[in-house]
Amino acid sequence: MSASDSFSDLVLNAIPHAVVVVEEDNRILFANLAAESFFGASAATLRRQKLNDLVPGSSPVLALLDQARSLGAPLSEYEVDLGTPKSGAHITDVQIAPLGEGDARCLVHLQERSMAQKMDRQLVHRGAARSVSAMSAILAHEIKNPLAGIRGAAQLIEQNAAPADRALTQLICEETERIRKLVDRMEVFGDSRQLDRTPVNIHQVLDHVRRIAEASFAKNIRIVETYDPSLPPILGNRDQLIQVFLNLAKNAADAIEEGPNAEDGEIIFSTAYRPGVRLSIPGSGERIGLPLEVRVKDNGVGVSRDIEPYLFDPFVTTKRNGTGLGLALVAKIVGDHGGVIECISEARRTVFSVLLPWHPEPTP
Repeated sequence: MSASDSFSDLVLNAIPHAVVVVEEDNRILFANLAAESFFGASAATLRRQKLNDLVPGSSPVLALLDQARSLGAPLSEYEVDLGTPKSGAHITDVQIAPLGEGDARCLVHLQERSMAQKMDRQLVHRGAARSVSAMSAILAHEIKNPLAGIRGAAQLIEQNAAPADRALTQLICEETERIRKLVDRMEVFGDSRQLDRTPVNIHQVLDHVRRIAEASFAKNIRIVETYDPSLPPILGNRDQLIQVFLNLAKNAADAIEEGPNAEDGEIIFSTAYRPGVRLSIPGSGERIGLPLEVRVKDNGVGVSRDIEPYLFDPFVTTKRNGTGLGLALVAKIVGDHGGVIECISEARRTVFSVLLPWHPEPTP
């Protein structure tokens, strides 16, 4: 190896983002240190493989490579998911450039979206949840009490009403009850009590959710479990965690039923260890790691690109009869646990990823 080649390798290895060089058949010629970390394999192992073996078959990266070669010019694609069931989601900006005019070899630069961007979205989600918290306190006082009076008056009128008018009084009672239930759901956002946290086995939580799903809303949907059995317990509230993943499973089942291929519906629960993320716990100055990732994946219709950035905001929904509070509540509970939730969606592939804190072992 020449001194020039050695210096080039030093420069490429110093780049904090994954860089690989591929031949005409996409076989890997070079991979820097960041690429080793990105793909979870050594450079020697990567050089024995093609890029086709490392990215999803439906990935636009391979088509982008062909296009860059035919045009002889650099090309870019943004927010591409290069994740696999083993590695988890890798939302990545991709830049591809031929090494020279008429040269079929290409440099592929992969820049994963920073966790800071995800944190910014979490702050928006939590701010929206706090807004609903304030509104729910007002609604509980200003709406529920008058509703009780309206319902009581309708019941008194019904006792002396003509048979033809009783349908109207019953309608008043039904509608006031529907509004009361909606307000009850919103009152959950106003609950600011400190969470009762204990060590929770997340796999027992997911197993409980799976059994509920198979017995009710997901009777005809295949549920797959891909777990890392070595994960430590989560520091959280078991009942609220069940509510989070039950809501996510119900959304997944609804998305599958709305699609044209409901008979092939599949929901995948998976867990994995994802180190490197730390956040402050609400109500505490302590910073805790969030290395435990739980994913709920479905092959339903997906989420519209227009709605995806606002998915966890209150009253945002794509369901005909939905209230738009389910995912807002999920975001609040995950935030109360000091966690992070993200959604990546495309046709027949939607993934909700929840990062949660682990329960540290007691110091002897």
